Amino acid sequence: MSTEPLDATGTPASTAVFGARLALDWGAARIGVAACDDAGLLAYPVETIPNDPQAYSRIAALVAKYHPVELVMGLPLDLRGREALAANKVRNRAQEVSDATQLPVRLLDERLTTAQAAKQLRAVGRNSAKSRAVIDQVAAVALLRSLIESGTDQTRELILPQRIAGTAQQSKEPKSD
Repeated sequence: MSTEPLDATGTPASTAVFGARLALDWGAARIGVAACDDAGLLAYPVETIPNDPQAYSRIAALVAKYHPVELVMGLPLDLRGREALAANKVRNRAQEVSDATQLPVRLLDERLTTAQAAKQLRAVGRNSAKSRAVIDQVAAVALLRSLIESGTDQTRELILPQRIAGTAQQSKEPKSD
């Protein structure tokens, strides 16, 4: 009988992929960024990037600084767990980010992350209307916490960088129900 430690997904710890991760809470105006430590124990806010043409260069700079093993983005789902209208747009954006950084992008269920972030800020006396940039960072932290707490169970899709022109590499990890 093996007593080897297991990660949150039940995978032996020796085979689990350890390393820092960056989460991107991609919005129409801003992108909230959060990171987690190499052990995957602590998620924390990093910054908010304006969603403008310079966003990709800022993300590349953050990748160079934090050296993540992967990026995490939220996939919009409705309350029943079905993909929302914006899901394809997010998937395309995730592919662009993956190609630009040459890192995999893990798409997670992002239901209620912004609502959770606003609630947390209200609990500490911050007005959400005056703290929009902070809300985006806290929502990115919520994405990473979801990954940390549930392992890959919340993964909807893993987008890989295109290494061969014209060939998209996408992998849907099996969900255990």
